[in-house]
Amino acid sequence: MGERLGRQTPTCAVVLPYTESQGQTAVLLYEQSGRKTMPWQQLQLEDIMATNPNGEWTHMKYGYSVPRRNGKSEILIMRMIYGVTHGERVLYTAHRTTTSHSMWEKTVSILAKMGFIEKEDFKTVKQMGLERIEWLKGDGGVIQFRTRSTKGGLGEGYDLLIIDEAQEYTDDQETALQYIVTDSKNPQTIMCGTPPTVVSSGHVFERFRRKALMGELEDCGWAEWSVPEMSDIHDVDLWYETNPSLGTIFTERNVRSEMNSAEDITDKNIQRLGLWLSYNQKSAISREEWRSYAIDGKPDIGVSPKIYIGVKYASTGGTVSAAVAVKLSDGRIFVEALDCRFSRDGNAWLIGFMQNPHVRAVVIDGAGAQTILRDEMRDAKIKLRPVLPKVAEVVAANALFEKQLFGGMIVHAGQPALEQIAANCEHRPIGTGGGFGYKSILDGADISLLDSVILAHWLCSTHKDRPKQTVGYG
Repeated sequence: MGERLGRQTPTCAVVLPYTESQGQTAVLLYEQSGRKTMPWQQLQLEDIMATNPNGEWTHMKYGYSVPRRNGKSEILIMRMIYGVTHGERVLYTAHRTTTSHSMWEKTVSILAKMGFIEKEDFKTVKQMGLERIEWLKGDGGVIQFRTRSTKGGLGEGYDLLIIDEAQEYTDDQETALQYIVTDSKNPQTIMCGTPPTVVSSGHVFERFRRKALMGELEDCGWAEWSVPEMSDIHDVDLWYETNPSLGTIFTERNVRSEMNSAEDITDKNIQRLGLWLSYNQKSAISREEWRSYAIDGKPDIGVSPKIYIGVKYASTGGTVSAAVAVKLSDGRIFVEALDCRFSRDGNAWLIGFMQNPHVRAVVIDGAGAQTILRDEMRDAKIKLRPVLPKVAEVVAANALFEKQLFGGMIVHAGQPALEQIAANCEHRPIGTGGGFGYKSILDGADISLLDSVILAHWLCSTHKDRPKQTVGYG
């Protein structure tokens, strides 16, 4: 395949000092199968399996990011085989069921090539979604293969937690999984993936990366092969800089073929050059842009305004936000956030706003909580029938908001809390038709505040009052 090889050391890494490691032991064990490891895989395993003087893992958490098709999952297999043959309880998780099943198949196949015999050295469960490998000798290690969910792993204890396809690892899933290694005497968590794309759903991986690179985490390590900014996808030197297996398991010709496909330059930077967009691109709405739509003084809403309320229950965090929108005399729409509170505190404050006689319509978004608030509105004898938007309507609301905002048709009062979230957000995909919503690029920021504003604006823009019925006598 040629003499030139991809870079074998990470372009960026945070590794704690160590003098001992079980990495070489794991490599030699794996190579009993006849498969060969590349230097970069060996070096990563050395760092991952570094130990302190007490024999504990130096890195209790370790994450690494490598562009696609470089063989990063083989490192996970090496680590799992070491674990199961040394008495560890291992939980391997992936975003897709097909991935977790494929990893089970590969691991069983490699164990067989190493000379281990099923039913003598290990036994396995082959059922899709419940795959398992149990070691029958020594301390009896085990590997469970699972697709991640918000409930996966609860009530079970493990020594090693593996998060494959980590770019899809969500906050809800982390809440369900992060404590399963707590009871272990020597726990370790490994996250492995590629930089997130516009369709990635997770935030945990990118947050771990940022904190690791900033030195904010203890007992943690990180490694990546990446470019620091948007780059020329046809630069062959960058291919070698960011793909450690180039020249070994794939060639320049393979990469050149990828670059001739129809995918956009941004996606090529992410998938092949390892670009992390979240920390290289600006917010979808800049602070300067948002401030340019602020108005001084009170908005001219007239003596009998038509007020529209948007309510958004956050999908995570247990909060609910509300906002109002009203059309001004010049045709622009004024938006204002009302509040963001914990859902557990009840909806009385929302009902109070809805009882304002100038309120013309209400829209409520948030699965599960929608109908509860609707019923409370009915019990409070509020005659308005709330709009419970479908996915297509939420997509339309976001698109309309962005179009009219940048068209100068939306104004606001310059509220600091709303500015903070609006000026620190980026697009996220919604549905399957190319629609988008927003997500925060700030840790702990509640995007539901902006979502409620968007809903209120959408209702104000599209709502039509029912015509009053008249009765005529001939």
